[in-house]
Amino acid sequence: MSVFTEDQIRRYSRHILLPQVGGRRQRKLLAGRALVVGLGGLGSPASYYLTAAGVGTIGLIDGDVVDLSNLQRQILYTTDDIGKPKVERAAARLRALNPDLNFLPRRERVTPENAAALVEGFDVVIDALDNFEGRYALNEACVKAGIPLCHAAIYRLDGQATTILPGKTPCYRCLYPEPPPAGLMPTCRDAGLLGVVPAVMALIQATEAIKVLAGFGNLLAGQVLSYNAMDMHFQKVAVRRDPNCPVCAD
Repeated sequence: MSVFTEDQIRRYSRHILLPQVGGRRQRKLLAGRALVVGLGGLGSPASYYLTAAGVGTIGLIDGDVVDLSNLQRQILYTTDDIGKPKVERAAARLRALNPDLNFLPRRERVTPENAAALVEGFDVVIDALDNFEGRYALNEACVKAGIPLCHAAIYRLDGQATTILPGKTPCYRCLYPEPPPAGLMPTCRDAGLLGVVPAVMALIQATEAIKVLAGFGNLLAGQVLSYNAMDMHFQKVAVRRDPNCPVCAD
């Protein structure tokens, strides 16, 4: 795409006016392909802002249906959506926000068997999952395919985020060599969760994905950003690759 339409100029005018973005990088966004895996507390805000930013093709993956308890934090859905597949309702809501984009919804769960096929052809992946099996599978698939992965996780009033650049930064397996024993980490269903915390972390993921696609700014590469809502405290910690990592070791 070499020339913006009049509507695109108006829609993306705040981006185009930014020296860090401008018309050239907005075109990169429109040509970009982002995959959002999980459409819950993280994936809802992340996909919404990728859509608003004009990322041309957005893949949406989730295997669940909307539940009443989701509505405290999953902003893509309304009460009328309860019982309906998340990918269907998410795609409809996002198309209404920006009908010029291409949405690729798939109703399935990420597993070690299908992860590689799911990420194929995308320029950046957002890990918005809430289970360890899916996270490890997605990490391995992205590392093998050389696709940047924007990861975040949340627990009660805390969140963490990092961006994984295959071959350059630690991968998820470097940071967490093994999943915790079953039952040690309670889910948000059991432990509770402040609804705005995933939104904070999701917007960090979306920001990182936009910077990857448009090619500007410094990423959370080789760093883990931690957030605590109780004290409104952010902290960045540098992390290193594991030379013996079974996924990303040279």
